[in-house]
Amino acid sequence: MKPRTIHFSRSLRFFAAAITFGASALLATAQQTTSATQDSDLADSVRQLREQIQELRTAVSEIKSESAQYRAENQELRNELENILTKSGAAQNGPAENASAAQNNNVSTAPTEQRVSSLEETTQVVQSELRTLYQTKVESASKYRVRLSGLVLLNLFHNRGEVDNFDVPTYASATGPYGVTPGFGATVRQSEFGLEVFGPQLAGAKTRGEVQLDFGGGFPAGALDGINTGIVRLRTANMRLDWENTSLIVGQDSLFISPNSPTSFASLLVPSLGYSGNLWAWTPQVRVEHKFNLTDDQNISVQGGILDNVTGEPSYGSRRRPQAGEASGQPAYAARTAWTRSMNGRPLTLGASGYYSRQNWGSGWTVDGWAVVGDWRVPIYSKLEFSGEFYRGKAVGGLGGGIGQSVLFSGIPNSFPDFRPLNSAGGWSQLKFTASSRLEFNGAFGADNPFASDIHALSLPVGVYPSVLTANRSELLNFIYRPRSDLLLSGEYRHLRTSQIGNYYSADQVNLMMGVLF
Repeated sequence: MKPRTIHFSRSLRFFAAAITFGASALLATAQQTTSATQDSDLADSVRQLREQIQELRTAVSEIKSESAQYRAENQELRNELENILTKSGAAQNGPAENASAAQNNNVSTAPTEQRVSSLEETTQVVQSELRTLYQTKVESASKYRVRLSGLVLLNLFHNRGEVDNFDVPTYASATGPYGVTPGFGATVRQSEFGLEVFGPQLAGAKTRGEVQLDFGGGFPAGALDGINTGIVRLRTANMRLDWENTSLIVGQDSLFISPNSPTSFASLLVPSLGYSGNLWAWTPQVRVEHKFNLTDDQNISVQGGILDNVTGEPSYGSRRRPQAGEASGQPAYAARTAWTRSMNGRPLTLGASGYYSRQNWGSGWTVDGWAVVGDWRVPIYSKLEFSGEFYRGKAVGGLGGGIGQSVLFSGIPNSFPDFRPLNSAGGWSQLKFTASSRLEFNGAFGADNPFASDIHALSLPVGVYPSVLTANRSELLNFIYRPRSDLLLSGEYRHLRTSQIGNYYSADQVNLMMGVLF
């Protein structure tokens, strides 16, 4: 029994050892499998982490690029807004710059999610500012800012008596083709539009140019109802260089020796009371202006320049022939000085001007045309203003003086020709009452009187009109109501009295107006 027992014991130990070895092998295999699985999972995790890091880097790069783009756009918009605020006199750039700088700083230091949110807000602000700018900016071929402005104006008028121009009369005349009967009409040809461009600085001066047009250039020949299709007409077109106290203006501009006109929307094709004492002309010129500041609220300005030497002769067709002033070989010369100070919160201005025009009318007839002008604008108190102009001159029909007549000729057939330059004097005055910021009332009177001694010096005088005009007077009374800054309503009554040799005429006009400004 003993040997068999020993053999069994040995078998049992061998079997236990085999089991132990198998278990160890299985355990090792399991550990290797687990380790391999863990290594694979770890590799996948590392790969995914690397991909996420790469995506994060790409997102950060895109955010930086977008941030730089938005900063550039914000800077460009800020420059645009600063130009607009500079022109309107607003000085609010500092807070805007500080706010923008703080915003940019927050964008660059905030976490990614906050930066994305900040960029979205910035985008909304940029879009809002762009919408605002698109309302005021006109696209141009150059990089400089252009501004469009104008007035769409409808005039409804009723005339009693014959006038020289049915819709915009300047003097009363003889009976027309239909007799002296009441007439009613409407027109929109007094509408205006203009463009203004703001250029770069040149030699320390701001540069600017503008052009203004209307529809007072006549009517298409032979067109049915052509009275309602007025031809576009050039009013002014000039360029300016503006230093702090000095300006240089070149181009076609208004008559600077006569800076004021009565307030009226019934007469825009011709400045109100033109040919009734109000000198005017849109003429090519070169002039210089300088302002001397005496105190904070007081200054003296000086203007001087040369002008196209116009003398009031009508034009014919599309070809241009020299007028008598241009045929002299010289420009016209003009100068003005004015004193301005603040009174009752508004400017008080007193001005004095001089004008000289050398003229050659042919046949050895030469004339030294001239005019002296005084103008004023006086705020009597905060709601009442008195303004006007007076002139005395000779051969100034090109400026509307002498009712547009510069010289007279003898009209006797087969007689020795005779010639006479026409002396004249005239002026106008207006009283303006500003009832509120939206409503004002204006009353004005003007007169122009050629000298009777010059008219009667010729036995049968002839001039630019069918009959020589010896006097012209106009009175007007109107109100102007602006319910909004871009909308106006107005009504006006005007009375005209005109004398011709041996005749006297009068006419009346009632005018209702509605206009939209843009």
